[in-house]
Amino acid sequence: MPPMVKREGGGDLVPISELLSYRLSRTSSALSRSAALRYRREFDVSLGEWRTIALIAADPTLTLNRLARRAGLDKAQVSRVVRGLVERGLVGRTEGSGRSRQLALTEAGVTVYRGLIAAANERDATFAEVLSGEEVRVLGRALEKLTDLALSLERRERDQLDDD
Repeated sequence: MPPMVKREGGGDLVPISELLSYRLSRTSSALSRSAALRYRREFDVSLGEWRTIALIAADPTLTLNRLARRAGLDKAQVSRVVRGLVERGLVGRTEGSGRSRQLALTEAGVTVYRGLIAAANERDATFAEVLSGEEVRVLGRALEKLTDLALSLERRERDQLDDD
């Protein structure tokens, strides 16, 4: 184990491998990588394509801008993913209000989505199996709290950046 560094006030600083944010990031990356491999193998879609398909399936009124906000990605990234899905016949665009165009899954897209969401649910159940019911509830609540705090810290950091 690496040597500890003393914090201001006398406490020890933990090494990166023990930081909660680092451990969550590593876990998230491992989950994403294994999902990406399975979804590529079984459905020939990337993780970004899977998330796009799933978000469109969940809200058939999405426009490209709203999809980018929901996905937490840059509009240009989302635009490239959507363009590829349109070219593959999995997503279509329909006229929305004003100049906006709504995104919708095609019949082929719905078929792919059904397979993907079944695989995602199966993976989720596999992860939940290693936890007790109480651990699942506690983890869910802990993730909600951490997400709320992380978003609050992000806003604070953006505000400070804007002030500089």
